[in-house]
Amino acid sequence: MKHLKKNLRVLRELLYLRFHGLAVFRLDFFAPFFIDGSLFVIQLLAFGVIYSNIDRIGSWRQGEMILYIGTFSLLNAISMTLYFFGVIGIPGKVKSGELDLYLSKPVSPLFRLSFENISPGSIPLILMSICIIAYGVGTAEIHLTAGLVLSYLFWIIIMAVLYYDMEVIIRSVSLYLISMARMEQIEEASIDLCMKLPGIAFYGVYKVIFYLVLPYGIMATLPVQSLIGEMNFQLAVYGIGIVILFSVGTCILWKQGLKRYNSASS
Repeated sequence: MKHLKKNLRVLRELLYLRFHGLAVFRLDFFAPFFIDGSLFVIQLLAFGVIYSNIDRIGSWRQGEMILYIGTFSLLNAISMTLYFFGVIGIPGKVKSGELDLYLSKPVSPLFRLSFENISPGSIPLILMSICIIAYGVGTAEIHLTAGLVLSYLFWIIIMAVLYYDMEVIIRSVSLYLISMARMEQIEEASIDLCMKLPGIAFYGVYKVIFYLVLPYGIMATLPVQSLIGEMNFQLAVYGIGIVILFSVGTCILWKQGLKRYNSASS
């Protein structure tokens, strides 16, 4: 509890510094609203072209597909708003030795790295994603109840944790290897594929890859399944287990990587 309170105080200060800096440089504050919003619209139009000619994928019709697109977009938007611009800088700080400054502070270096570059300019993406989700609910004719909404929110939260874990794991490789360009390419290709195809479309070796090795396939699939009544006990246990497994793996990979890190001053 004491550790949690400390992290919350640090987060509050990071938010203050971030918003203060953005207020000083107003172009940096408003530019992401237009850039991220434009990219989102272009991406949405591309999805519209793809799914306008597809009647169903597996048991999912157009309504469920729209829900899936909105859900994956929401997870991506949460990432862009909260931690993406912090986590993405880890390799550069490792290479330059700037990580030394974070290790010398009395707070978790990963925590500070993750949340020091929160992007308010990405908040509209969250709102747009919610609009897509609402449209998907209407198209799929889902009768919402408090239980369904709470279940969906639960899966969104833990899948956002899994999304974070994957981003940190990919960047933590920089503590072990000189070049990690291939890892980022794998991440980009996996996200691009799984953002277009729901997990129910994968079978055989592809399901092993995108449900277990690179679990991007479950990130938006499980929340949607919880909302449309396809979630069962085994699937829920599997999803929670994957999140716990990757969260523990992220902590171990990061801590072991720090032990291998060669300080710029050494």
